[in-house]
Amino acid sequence: MPDLLAAALAYAERGWHVFPLRPDTRTADDSAKRPAFPSRCTADRCDLTDPRCRAAGRHVGWEERATTDPTRIRRAWSTRPYGIGIACGPSGLVVVDLDVPKPGQTPPADHDLCGNGVDVFATVCHQHGHRIETTYTVTTGRGGTHLYYRHPSTGPTLRNTAGALGWLVDTRAHGGYVVAAGSTVAGRPYTVALDVDPAPLPDWLTALLAPAPRPAHRPAAVALPADRHGRYLAAAIRRQVDHLTGAGEGQRNHALFTSAVALGQLAAGGALTDDDVTAVLEPAALSIGLRPGEITRTIASGLRVGARNPRTLATDRRAA
Repeated sequence: MPDLLAAALAYAERGWHVFPLRPDTRTADDSAKRPAFPSRCTADRCDLTDPRCRAAGRHVGWEERATTDPTRIRRAWSTRPYGIGIACGPSGLVVVDLDVPKPGQTPPADHDLCGNGVDVFATVCHQHGHRIETTYTVTTGRGGTHLYYRHPSTGPTLRNTAGALGWLVDTRAHGGYVVAAGSTVAGRPYTVALDVDPAPLPDWLTALLAPAPRPAHRPAAVALPADRHGRYLAAAIRRQVDHLTGAGEGQRNHALFTSAVALGQLAAGGALTDDDVTAVLEPAALSIGLRPGEITRTIASGLRVGARNPRTLATDRRAA
């Protein structure tokens, strides 16, 4: 624990936001890569039993929990030998994750000369007329490599990618985290291979990782009655869409869930349909960068929760 505590404090001194990962049990799985709060505590099914969530009255995820506060860090790492997670977004980092093949994994035809992620990334760099920049580097427990870069101060917000740069090459940025050196996973340590300040993410790499432009939000047309009830529903929809599109980084999935719950209550009461709720929330969620699969799951979960507490317009006459 003293080594893990010292490492966590050192990362905080660099401005990197840390949070606890589950203690390593030396088992063959990757459970030590997971945040150290209950697995049942997610944005779409938080029961508020976790102390941080209960105090906030809402779900508080790992990205929001990540901190540079030495007092909080000492309190956490003085109790258990937690692994260390670094939240890339709050830390201003983009980490290029260069993996090694798992047993039995073979390269695709266009990567037959590349034995691991380092080879693939070196090839990508060469194709663009560059070499791998010297930067802060960590060797992972399985022998892979994490290259830490500084997120550009201007331009688009970069998020996680999987295979966008090639086989065995992923990236972690906003919405992602990495296991920090000093931690162990399945008994295998993560170690610092090169301790220098992270280099700026090269412009050419920024361009490759930039997300596709988000679609403009166009409100969906939903058939509503031309009476007081229709005006109420229109205001309720508008309020929930504004709530969703105004959500900040790290809170957008939760905002989608709560909006789906609120409109799902009206759907359960017969004022809207589930399809109406999806029609108004889906384009708004896409416009703020949520992924289609994530949107579908979260809306469905919100509708299920909303159905437990139906609201009917005949009995709910509060102002919209």
